[in-house]
Amino acid sequence: MDEFSRFVDWDKMDVCAQSQDTKELTCTDLHELKQLARQGYWAKNHSLRAKVYHKLISNIPCRTVTPDANVYRDIVVKITGKRNSSSLPLPEFVDNSLIPTYCLNAEGVGAVRKIILCIANQFPDISFCPALPSVIALLLHYSKDEAECFEQVCRILACNDPSKRLIDQTFLAFESSCMTFGDLVNKYCQAAHKLMVAVSEDVLEVYSDWQRWLFGELPMAYIARVFDVFLVEGYKVLYRVALALLKFFHKVRAGQPMESDSIQQDIRAFVRDIAKSVSPERLLEKAFAIRLFSRKEIQLLQMANEKALQQKGITVKQKSCLLMFQQNVHLAVHAENFKSEIVSVKEMRDIWSWIPERFALCQPLLLFTTLEHGCSLSRFYSHSEGHEPTLLLIKTTAKEVCGAYLSTDWSERRRGGNKLSFFGTGECFVFRLQPEVERYEWVIIKHPELASTGSETENHAQPASSTLSSSSIPSDPSDRLSPFLAARHFNLPSKTASMFMAGSSECIIVGGGDGQALYLDADLNHGRTSHCNTFNNQPLCSENFQISILEVWGFRD
Repeated sequence: MDEFSRFVDWDKMDVCAQSQDTKELTCTDLHELKQLARQGYWAKNHSLRAKVYHKLISNIPCRTVTPDANVYRDIVVKITGKRNSSSLPLPEFVDNSLIPTYCLNAEGVGAVRKIILCIANQFPDISFCPALPSVIALLLHYSKDEAECFEQVCRILACNDPSKRLIDQTFLAFESSCMTFGDLVNKYCQAAHKLMVAVSEDVLEVYSDWQRWLFGELPMAYIARVFDVFLVEGYKVLYRVALALLKFFHKVRAGQPMESDSIQQDIRAFVRDIAKSVSPERLLEKAFAIRLFSRKEIQLLQMANEKALQQKGITVKQKSCLLMFQQNVHLAVHAENFKSEIVSVKEMRDIWSWIPERFALCQPLLLFTTLEHGCSLSRFYSHSEGHEPTLLLIKTTAKEVCGAYLSTDWSERRRGGNKLSFFGTGECFVFRLQPEVERYEWVIIKHPELASTGSETENHAQPASSTLSSSSIPSDPSDRLSPFLAARHFNLPSKTASMFMAGSSECIIVGGGDGQALYLDADLNHGRTSHCNTFNNQPLCSENFQISILEVWGFRD
């Protein structure tokens, strides 16, 4: 076929899909490259794709000393000897990962193992990299020999651009990426997330499979298209495609019984057989239709998740650490230690499935309850301040149950002095548990006039003085418990950039999703909601309600 065909079993490839056009790629503009990659410009020309990969990988900024093809030729015999390549043991850092063949011939399949072992020799700092076998198997398709493939993989691994994340190489990076993916599913695939919570005892275990869906289960034609864009746009593309896979899985399997006893196995099977329902073009189209967070915001979220894992001492893949991690995440709400007058253990675990993954590592801690501390807003503040985030639970006299996840410390309200002060981030949300369970995504508080009437409304309607300015953001993003910076992240106007929570000596307001907002007065006996009829949903609770019990919960390490 061409000079890059040495490791390819063309009998297994769709040769008809391989165009023989002598197309060339002269473009260097990043924006144009993105468009060409997404459109599949080089997808049907094997030789052109190989040349594009070589060009893109050659431009990756790397460490000064990065192993190249000559290094591979020097060490391969010393490391692998004359043993049959199929019997070569793999290093622990690939975690017994699947080694996809991707239509490789016998020589190619053996070459994957040899290259992995040589990389282990040259990169002793790699401790966990389950995606590596798939990346090597794919790049062998577009390499002249093993040494060239080795060099290309080494350049990807040795990338030293702090803004360009490529492949996870430690357990900490991998596990935090799984938590980040869980956060993104929680926000962008709520229907699928609801299904995962309903059918799985271990939601994070399901989401920990997300890289396997891409680098293991996804057929060759699909992962190659994903890799085309990945080399141009980076790690964020992987999140996009994994979210799209989950959306398609939920759409195709909605209402159908599970095919196995495990939702994990069902998703894996769906991804393996994705050609039956979704084309590569449709998958990428779906992936890029998701209005995902910016690369910087995702990086901040990843850093926050890494910090949470480090604080728990979970940095390497050890059985004891994993057991503790799973207990923290999935049994954070212990039946014997949890007691609420508003929600059951099961309901609290449902709420726990909605909160950001880094806080799901914590256990609930009761900070305030009207049954013990009385109906005083000042006591509400005094018991809640110093805790970030917090969870607000309300039971009305009509037996309705609703609440809110509040991302920011209530002490932030003091920025506005005695005036109603707006603050918070886009991680805030409100929810209803009774009579039906519903979570409402974030929305800025669109009705500040709930807090007052008459002339006071005019003062509260323009909360510009209470908006957090960019100068107040810490220079070190890892110091922020909540990485979402509302003004930049959601492209909100500056006057409404932080209008998710509001507090004064007279009331509190929490903005919810889909037009929902919750208002509580100073005596914590009465409340009301704002519900925008534009959205097709049920109100949070009665428009005007009386509070039976109110609780505030914090998060204990």
